[in-house]
Amino acid sequence: MGTIRVDMTMSLDGYIAGPDDGPDAPMGVGGFRLFNWLDKRNDPGPSGEVYAEGLATRALISGRRTYELAGRWGGDHHDGVPIFVLTHEVPDETPPGTVRYVTDATECAAQARAAVGDGVAMVHGAGAAQALLRAGEVDELDLHVVPVLLTRGRRLFDHLTAEHVELELVRQIRTHDVDDPGQHVLHLRYRIAHATPGRYPAPR
Repeated sequence: MGTIRVDMTMSLDGYIAGPDDGPDAPMGVGGFRLFNWLDKRNDPGPSGEVYAEGLATRALISGRRTYELAGRWGGDHHDGVPIFVLTHEVPDETPPGTVRYVTDATECAAQARAAVGDGVAMVHGAGAAQALLRAGEVDELDLHVVPVLLTRGRRLFDHLTAEHVELELVRQIRTHDVDDPGQHVLHLRYRIAHATPGRYPAPR
């Protein structure tokens, strides 16, 4: 069965975008600071390896908002993999490329698992991650933690259920040996050890 893996870069205080994010500023004020580590994505080393691993995933799940702010990725996030967009309402226009709109988190996860076989479906966006966590459909979290405090903006772990979600740390990769401190990041992978499904709608 396929793995559903949330893959997100975040500040130490839990933000995945700065304040006032929108079409003219997809990452909000100061949010692009979170992605300095991607300057090393094509270099040998830990960040390059982590980035390549992400591109080896076989499907993508995204919230509608993230999908729109990312320019819909031109209908192709990487290598023509299926893109499942969680949304409250399916738009009238035909989706581009491999995009499919889905209105239910559990159904979205089922379609993604079927698409990847024994591979991995990567999740982008706070809304999609939260909806899948609430539905008990996340297997792993890949968190790229940047040593900065954004102090405000869009948080990754808002709007969850009241139940605890137990995590098991299965990997940690540090980049403290990178010359530029602005590119330091801690790559963490957690396995969901226990989660209780909730009953919540998909994100907009």
